[in-house]
Amino acid sequence: MIELSAETYSAENASPLTKEQAIANLKSPDLSLRYYAAWWLGKFRVRDPEVVDALIVALEDEADTTEMGGYPLRRNAARALGKLGDIRAVPHLIRCLECSDFYVREAAAQSLAMLGDIAAAPALMQLLSGGIAAAVQEPGRPHLTQPYEAVLEALGAIGATEAISLIEPFLEHPVARVQCAAARGMYQLTQDTSYGERLIQELDSNNLQMRRVVLGDLGAIGYLPAADAIANAKVENSFKLIALKGLLEHQLQQELDVSSISEDAMRLMNLMDSLL
Repeated sequence: MIELSAETYSAENASPLTKEQAIANLKSPDLSLRYYAAWWLGKFRVRDPEVVDALIVALEDEADTTEMGGYPLRRNAARALGKLGDIRAVPHLIRCLECSDFYVREAAAQSLAMLGDIAAAPALMQLLSGGIAAAVQEPGRPHLTQPYEAVLEALGAIGATEAISLIEPFLEHPVARVQCAAARGMYQLTQDTSYGERLIQELDSNNLQMRRVVLGDLGAIGYLPAADAIANAKVENSFKLIALKGLLEHQLQQELDVSSISEDAMRLMNLMDSLL
């Protein structure tokens, strides 16, 4: 069933905003304006303390709700806060992990991953309680009981090594995307190449969307040995380029001598050029 809400508002056809208009619109009685304002502030990364404060307030919104109990404005506010990079949002996003709306919890976990604050680890780990036995389909909904992919990825991104024993069992979850999220997190926390190689194997999946997801995972963890497999994957070149860009960014961050470019970095650039 599709939720009918302000989420159906067409952002692409909306008028441009200023920062002041967007902040004002977050308090508008027009729910579509509020939803769009939160999206706009995140999309254009309007990094301003006043903007962050306004979005934090929006995380508590009770007006924009759907027939099925969703909170569209909260979802967009949570997504935006991750893009703005202000760690003042962390405790508020942590509270969002207790929201009844699955998609608010998912957006909060994704944003906590972007903000990279280890303080989020206990709350994220709590969502893994019960392990695989609890990670089942939510009755009547198109998702699992918790946003496991986002949570597993977030724990890896923030460096929560204390979560390794909780993450590892999800490598055997029946949903392939959850398995990949677990492998991604495990690689980030252990640097064990077996998890990177496991992701590379998933590039042979018969499912195109799955192959796209795996490219994103490999780019996010910067797994350099995957470069050739990424370039040869049966996926659109745009996805390959994004993944290789992730590898290149990781590689450049690791290079101490900024006056020269390593052979690995050059090889990645050449692979990217070949796909253009």
